[in-house]
Amino acid sequence: MKKKIKVMIVDDSAIVRQALTEIFNSDPELEVMCAASNPYAAVKKIKDEVPDVISLDIEMPGMDGLTFLKKLMAQHPIPVVVISTLSVKGSDIAMRALAYGAVDVMAKPQLHTQEFLYESSILLCDAIKAAHHAKPKRKITGNEEERRVSQKLSVDAVVVKTKAKVSETANKIIAIGASTGGIDALREFLEHMPVDCPGIVITQHLPANFVKSFADRMNEICKIEVKEAEDGDLIMNGRALIAPGGRHMLVVRTGAHYKVKIVDGPLVNRHRPSVDVLFRSTAQNATSNAIGIILTGMGDDGAKGLLEMREAGAFTIAQDEESCVVFGMPKEAIKLGAAERVLPLHAIASHVTTIHQYLREKSKNAG
Repeated sequence: MKKKIKVMIVDDSAIVRQALTEIFNSDPELEVMCAASNPYAAVKKIKDEVPDVISLDIEMPGMDGLTFLKKLMAQHPIPVVVISTLSVKGSDIAMRALAYGAVDVMAKPQLHTQEFLYESSILLCDAIKAAHHAKPKRKITGNEEERRVSQKLSVDAVVVKTKAKVSETANKIIAIGASTGGIDALREFLEHMPVDCPGIVITQHLPANFVKSFADRMNEICKIEVKEAEDGDLIMNGRALIAPGGRHMLVVRTGAHYKVKIVDGPLVNRHRPSVDVLFRSTAQNATSNAIGIILTGMGDDGAKGLLEMREAGAFTIAQDEESCVVFGMPKEAIKLGAAERVLPLHAIASHVTTIHQYLREKSKNAG
């Protein structure tokens, strides 16, 4: 019998501790080892038994979650998923949590709404399982409900597969998908993008209220413009658009231009936004004018979509195992033959720039 993943919950709210315990224990792969009301109690419990993953609140009396996280990652790295209230202020704090070594950041489940609680259960359990497969680094500084939770819808639920449209524009775009570990991976990629790079569209599995904070931070440190995508935004050179949390993002074409369409819909591959939704729409509307990149992440979201992009004539890249926090999504894409190149993270940006220059020269010569 497969050994269950032991989870420690650290949260000062008894109601939240109970809710998370029920959510995690409902997943056959997870088992709540213990729950602590504050970091001091958590430290005592860790001395007796070390969990596989810790779910951590940020705002707690006595020692706050960030202080505990810094101490933990400096002394005894354990995969940590921050589960907190993500207001605008909270999302800024969440960025710091990732910098301190948290594997992922999730929003607390909305207990008053059954639909949100159901979707939160899926996302939270998947985040814990993804964290278990991550490589934390020491940092100095059976019923109907179970059947529903295990249900996994394909991209067909949002984007029906159709024949790719023949491209009538020379504009190029870059489509990127990422999940666990993707925040750091995207930062490294975007920081190296020149101001004249093709327009970039990104689906990173993130909760609502966190994307804008991340995009604003990237906009401050990158040469290019980075923003949270809004419905109808143009995809243009020197701009990166990141899918908003909780909604799917598609690429559509209007004449010689590309823009994004933001839509609601069910979870696809257990995610909303879904990388497969972005990649399929890119394959259908940008064909050979696109470059597809799949980065670190748990699961297989984006693998089939990247294959569709390659079959439509796009150039495709997967991040290699060594540089991934979790080698899940890239691994599945590679197994399908979806990636033309498998590259370490540090080499992807320069490779994309080289490809873009080649394609631009090719278009000029063809004209």
